[in-house]
Amino acid sequence: MTKKNLHRQNIVACIWDFDKTLIPGYMQAPIFEAFGIDEEQFWQEVNALPEIYAQRGTRVSHDTIYLNHLLSFVKNGCLKGLTNRRLRELGRELVFYPGLPELFQQLQALVGAQPEYAKHNIALEHYIVSTGLAEMIRGSAIAPYVDGIFGCEFIEAPLPPNYSTQNELPLQIEFEISQIGTIVDNTIKTRYIFEINKGGNKNPQIDVNASMDRVDRRIPIDRMIYVADGPSDVPVFSVVKGNGGKTFAVFDPASEGEFAQNDALLQAGRIHAYGPADYTPKSTTSKWLRMHVGRICDAIVDECETELSKKVSRAPRHLHDEDERRGASAPDPQKDLFG
Repeated sequence: MTKKNLHRQNIVACIWDFDKTLIPGYMQAPIFEAFGIDEEQFWQEVNALPEIYAQRGTRVSHDTIYLNHLLSFVKNGCLKGLTNRRLRELGRELVFYPGLPELFQQLQALVGAQPEYAKHNIALEHYIVSTGLAEMIRGSAIAPYVDGIFGCEFIEAPLPPNYSTQNELPLQIEFEISQIGTIVDNTIKTRYIFEINKGGNKNPQIDVNASMDRVDRRIPIDRMIYVADGPSDVPVFSVVKGNGGKTFAVFDPASEGEFAQNDALLQAGRIHAYGPADYTPKSTTSKWLRMHVGRICDAIVDECETELSKKVSRAPRHLHDEDERRGASAPDPQKDLFG
């Protein structure tokens, strides 16, 4: 019996970073504005924390220590009343680069409009993988157009010690974020690439560490495009590019420094190309994305057609005089119909 593959592998995935990729700056800005906190001072303190804690003998993550500092602001009253619901509300205030979120729909429509793609049920999915706050992304204007959001998450009301033996838990009137639930740093991002790759995000029974053949993975990495803004995304760039996927870096058109960073990534072989964070239809970035989405879809069509031709035998036909003169023999109808 022929082994049936776990997935049809007819999905293309565009995977996006968030801060400075889809929006200018950092998503936490609306939090600081709403609570009257000096944003520049906050990030200066965050950047200084790793060295301060190192002097105390404690190693911390440069990517996610800001989460702890946010919780310190909550605990000390500066962010009193900050909840997951409030984070989602503040996400509505995020302003995206030109052309977004329209581009997400346009790329999906591009795939859906091609008859040869529809024949094989090819579809495009968008994912966001960010070291930022998942709740803010969920509240943003782009959330309705993505198939999955992976980011840092907070717990509001952590369960107390021995909660499993208590019949009644204390009622907490004021919920605030108080513990870190999920951490996503620039290395952990690669975990979610493999979760999307294997299909664990769609089927919880599939563990991200499970061994799977390439033919059984829901979205092979060579059918992914990863878009991010710079050197901090090198781990994901390496995984995606090293496994046949496409990598693209964006920069703020007003920043010479970001342009230089992206060019250095290209020269180092980390990315396939780079362009401005302008997603309007006529921009080079949008043109590159449309072109490579189309090329991946074309490759899927070619693969499907090749597999089809291998599995479907040639139908029996009548012999003509010319066939007999060439010595052609008639096919065995039994073999062709039932073999």
